[in-house]
Amino acid sequence: AIVAGIGKLEGRTIAVLGHQKGRDLKERTRRNFGMAYPEGYRKAIRVMELAERHRFPLLTLVDTPGAFPGVAAEQHGQGGAIARSQAVMVRLSVPTVSVVIGEGGSGGAIAIAVADRVLMQENAIYSVISPEGCAAILWRDASQAKKAASAFRLDAAHCLDLGVIEGIVPEPVGGAQTDPDAAASLLQESVVSHLHELDGIPTGDLRRSRRAKFRSMGVFA
Repeated sequence: AIVAGIGKLEGRTIAVLGHQKGRDLKERTRRNFGMAYPEGYRKAIRVMELAERHRFPLLTLVDTPGAFPGVAAEQHGQGGAIARSQAVMVRLSVPTVSVVIGEGGSGGAIAIAVADRVLMQENAIYSVISPEGCAAILWRDASQAKKAASAFRLDAAHCLDLGVIEGIVPEPVGGAQTDPDAAASLLQESVVSHLHELDGIPTGDLRRSRRAKFRSMGVFA
């Protein structure tokens, strides 16, 4: 479910990692529907550490309903793997940009999204839990999913208003799926722009502002 490695962005070497859901049933099964086991987050951590060692900016692409909730994943330390992944991202001294490109669900998403700049594609969603899961907990009725989604405002515009993200990446008319190449170009423009903004910031300031940003979320005066 986690794809990771070294890539190029406009001639610049970067570290890239993200979720892969798959396009058909066979591929989705092989990718576990984008739901990573602890081993996936450990792989992500290795790439983060590689980026830190070689001073490569880090780009993460988030698209998951959440970390895999199975018994085997829990036995392998799912919660600890997510926490360690977040801790490593917080400590990085290189510029980091994260983009929610589809579905950003729960700890499975935030594990690779503790970045200096968090962006969302225009039609993406980002939430602490799925609407169905929230409805099942609060009202014991998954059919109340629309009510739950309205309550915690999971769309890009509301996430921007709440300060959860720093920007919205526009999509082609009708959504990214109507023209993947155009959507990729728009995504590239946004990522490059934010990386340029981060380049001039001293490493110590990057760390401090990143920690302060995430610590302030959910705090109301």
